[in-house]
Amino acid sequence: MTRPAVLLASAVAALASCGPQRRPPVATVGPPWLLARAQQEVELAEHSPAFHDFQFTDRLGASGITFVNRIVDDAGKAYKKVHYDHGTGLCAADVDGDGLLDLYFVTQLGTSELWKNLGGGRFVNITAAAGLAMPDAVAAACAFADIDNDGLPDLFVTTVRHGNHLFHNLGGGKFRDITTEAGVGYVGHSSGAVFFDYDGDGLLDLFLTNVGVYTSNAKGPGGYYVGLPDAFHGHTHPDRAEASVLYHNLGGGRFKDVTREVGLVDSSWSGDATVIDVNDDGRPDLYILNMQGANHLWLNEGGKRFRDASREYFPKTPWGAMGVKAFDFDGDGRVDLLVTDMHDDMWLNIPPGDWAAETRKADSSKAPPDFFPDGKDRFIFGNALFTNRGGGRFEDVSDTLGVETYWPWGPSVDDLNADGWDDIFIAAGMNFPHRYGINSVLLNEAGRHFLASEFLLGVEPRPGGATEQVWFQLDCRGADRRQFFCGVCSESGSAGLGCRFDAAGHLTMMAARGTRSAVIVDVDDDGDLDVVTNEFNAPPQILISDLAQRRRIHFLKVRLRGTASNREGLGARVTVVLPDGRRMLKVMDGKSGYLSQSDLPLYFGLGTADHATSLDVLWPSGRRQTVAGPIAALGTLDVVEPDRPR
Repeated sequence: MTRPAVLLASAVAALASCGPQRRPPVATVGPPWLLARAQQEVELAEHSPAFHDFQFTDRLGASGITFVNRIVDDAGKAYKKVHYDHGTGLCAADVDGDGLLDLYFVTQLGTSELWKNLGGGRFVNITAAAGLAMPDAVAAACAFADIDNDGLPDLFVTTVRHGNHLFHNLGGGKFRDITTEAGVGYVGHSSGAVFFDYDGDGLLDLFLTNVGVYTSNAKGPGGYYVGLPDAFHGHTHPDRAEASVLYHNLGGGRFKDVTREVGLVDSSWSGDATVIDVNDDGRPDLYILNMQGANHLWLNEGGKRFRDASREYFPKTPWGAMGVKAFDFDGDGRVDLLVTDMHDDMWLNIPPGDWAAETRKADSSKAPPDFFPDGKDRFIFGNALFTNRGGGRFEDVSDTLGVETYWPWGPSVDDLNADGWDDIFIAAGMNFPHRYGINSVLLNEAGRHFLASEFLLGVEPRPGGATEQVWFQLDCRGADRRQFFCGVCSESGSAGLGCRFDAAGHLTMMAARGTRSAVIVDVDDDGDLDVVTNEFNAPPQILISDLAQRRRIHFLKVRLRGTASNREGLGARVTVVLPDGRRMLKVMDGKSGYLSQSDLPLYFGLGTADHATSLDVLWPSGRRQTVAGPIAALGTLDVVEPDRPR
């Protein structure tokens, strides 16, 4: 059977297996423009093969998690257009080896928190006991990775000018700060962090992305550095560039800055990056986002040098890139690339309810002219889904496949309905002073299209139809009377801006809710995938799926253990073969959302198949391994790299 025939047969079988899906409940609480969209999604779903007869419910209260994301004043009552409003990440890993995945939430003020999974969807805060307290660190990103191959995930946390931190996992949920001896305590405008083994020596190296200089030396409450007045024009000032850093793992918990030594000097206004092997040579290449400019692909040449090969592979890239994920969305055995672009959506506030405009690329004519010192020819003004055509050719198919979204941050990718096709969750929203924007759930229709499903699945509207929250409060007849917003909100019509005065002259400023990052993880260990978010200036969402309660699902969780390769198998390519001959490829890269890297097992939904016929692993060491079947569904499969090639 040809590849297209296999894909078509799989899609038809998946549709037939679902039987008649129940008509999803139409939301009844929330603004009319959101409710209208909910009805539209119900109508679109009637013609979709994607299984959608399940729901997510926010179980934050039942989880016991009390974390609240707290922001600096530059994103609040001293609001200015500065990169602090980009927010923070969220990571997951089994930090204490009990088989349950724990959660680490990042915040700017207060302290980032580690929550231990007790089972059954319940968590307890172990931050202080774990040795991870970092008060008012103005943190940005987190990344879990096993730096010394001892089987325990270590933790790296980036901050804005408060120094980055590396915590060594001692076991039993305890960590020790080894930043100084490790040599990774860079102090600057740091953002995302990616662990990968660039030279194939079996030790995980670290790539740190830095944004660029967007702050002054003045400090605000909580010790954060106040943003520059023209921070969002920083990319037009070459003297403010802050190159990202590549650290080579020397072993023994020590790293060396080899950025210039290997030729990987990237001065993009960068927030995040990902690993992708674009030429299938077995060496991990780096795709580095540029939040305001062209993205860059750095080609790994033999694990010794990197070369900027951007135009060879990606002649055009999103201009305002925020999030990125490499995955095989169409099942052809080649790794594709999804890039979300938020900054282009800042130029024009689309009226609520104009869904057609939200799914179009942005109009760049509204942007300041100096944003494009080299012109606009190289840019895509919106999201990009680069399908891998083979031979180093990538083509953007975002518009035809339905993945253009509004105000997007990080994409998280996994098989939410366990049908064997990876779906997409896109965290979104710009908060103050913009209007509410929805988080997107895109169900994969067998690689041919994506079905917008956030309202079908209960992700939108939020509980009670909530779209706004308290952003900050001021005493406009007392200490804050000269504050900027006290003046603005005293003008006629200011209620539409979110201003709320009480009789005593106290101002409460309301703002839209918004999500920055998410991780897709089986929170309650029932076999289906849940979604955990990190909101900006608010508590998280713990979105629990009832898929496993609605129908019998077939799945495999694959946990890798490298021997010649790094212990957690970062960089491995795993292919599961189904009885009908279909092959499902996933790459172990740890990328799970904006500013985040997690240590998670690979999840394969098997659709109607109750087993896999085999499983193939291409390890980072170059070794190939086949696990013969039948491999039963409903469980975790531990795969250990063989001592010798097979």
